[in-house]
Amino acid sequence: MKKIVQVFLQSMRLFLLFTGCTVLFYYGIMWINQEYENYRRYDEPEGTAVKAFQPMGDKDNGWFDRLLLFYRNGE
Repeated sequence: MKKIVQVFLQSMRLFLLFTGCTVLFYYGIMWINQEYENYRRYDEPEGTAVKAFQPMGDKDNGWFDRLLLFYRNGE
């Protein structure tokens, strides 16, 4: 009888540990989600931001010129 009680208590302890870790993981994920929910990545930059792409003149480049530019610059 004593052995059955010990097995039951160890099982309950394992269940409580698993449940506690699951709840902790859930609230951790919810916290991270809340942090990034308010993150506005598409806002216009402030300050002295530099435009990343500036076209080369006003000429209209064909697809072959664009392909050669791609191979030359690797972008």
